[in-house]
Amino acid sequence: MILNGPNLNLIGQRENAIYGNLSFDDYIADLQERFDAELLYVQSNVEGELINILQATEVDGVILNAGGYTHTSVALRDCIKAIKVPVVEVHISNIAARESFRHTSLISPVSEGCIFGFGLESYDLAIRYYLNKR
Repeated sequence: MILNGPNLNLIGQRENAIYGNLSFDDYIADLQERFDAELLYVQSNVEGELINILQATEVDGVILNAGGYTHTSVALRDCIKAIKVPVVEVHISNIAARESFRHTSLISPVSEGCIFGFGLESYDLAIRYYLNKR
């Protein structure tokens, strides 16, 4: 499952220099054509909804771009730590090269791994990780 957090529904419409101009819906369609895997995509701007989705999910792995919640949500961190489904943290931009408040991820320590800075290809890399892990 690819789970995107707040404002990631605006990919392709906002800050194109950082996030590109391809919509995430178009990108997901491309991913589903390229990979031999069932990909579930969910996006929410609401912290509690992200937590409910993670707690209820029964997938082999989660690719999570928590957006701004990456740096602020202890509740999301605690959820990831509590569930049995492995989570790979993904970011489109290089969060270490952006504003200083983005340098700390609360979810990295409880994630299986982290991929950031490769644009939308960050998701490709996470999918490849899970497929190679089978």
